[in-house]
Amino acid sequence: MNPLRPVVAAGAVLGMLAMLAVGATTASADGPPNAATCSGASLQSPGILPPGTYSSLTVQGVCLIPGGTVNVEGNVTVTPGSVFLANFPAMGPGAPEGDATVTVGRNILVGTGATLVLGCTPSAGCVNTTHDTVGGNLVSTQPLGVLVHGDAIQGNVIHSGGGGGVNCNPVGFFAAIGEPAFSAYEDGTVGGNVVITGMESCWLGLARVQVGNNAIFQSNNLADPDAIEILSNTISHNLICQGNSMVWNSSEAGESGLFPRVPEPNTVGHQRIGQCVLASPTTPGGPLGPGPF
Repeated sequence: MNPLRPVVAAGAVLGMLAMLAVGATTASADGPPNAATCSGASLQSPGILPPGTYSSLTVQGVCLIPGGTVNVEGNVTVTPGSVFLANFPAMGPGAPEGDATVTVGRNILVGTGATLVLGCTPSAGCVNTTHDTVGGNLVSTQPLGVLVHGDAIQGNVIHSGGGGGVNCNPVGFFAAIGEPAFSAYEDGTVGGNVVITGMESCWLGLARVQVGNNAIFQSNNLADPDAIEILSNTISHNLICQGNSMVWNSSEAGESGLFPRVPEPNTVGHQRIGQCVLASPTTPGGPLGPGPF
């Protein structure tokens, strides 16, 4: 694995979550009936959202769901600079995972500098796979990072800008888990389009996702030479890649360096356009192809 490619290390996550268990506060019902605001001062003192049904949810500061079933009939809004941990690995040996079942009736809106962690799968360091559902769109505007695993998003994924800058320096929430800022969409379904534009960060991946319409990557600048990884997706319409720092439809075969690589081509129903036409090089400086991206 390329040492620059960020992966949420289990030990780092467990240590951070153990820290979260201290001084937690619960969500409060502010505004209209059943509208919840989950407020936490910091990673050391997060807000806790208990199981239940809410008309909407606003995350301010740091919010954690420990488990159970959470149903939000309307929108979830992660306010600028906030952190929403909807699912997470176990806090320690024998401890339960944050395997909450989260259903959002409408949209999830992630604000500037905010972080969303939604869904648990083995690729995210979890033993179990959760099955969270978003009835509308996942819209992230200048977020620090969005980590989505195993989720069914019935509308579109729109990710505009954000990231921690074109570097692999830990920052914000990611500094607490000892990782660079990154975004990943893996092992789920998107009913509409996936559109990711103008992101500046360390790493970005779309892997093993069923996309009902188009997947579009435009003007994303990543510091990791192994990004963007676009791997083993099934895209019903078009795959469009333009103006990105680098794109790959292969993953590293070893524990260090970009090469050798394992091809993980995408299945595309219509056209491949721009950078995502021919397969990634299999040797340093090698040609694209011969197969399709």
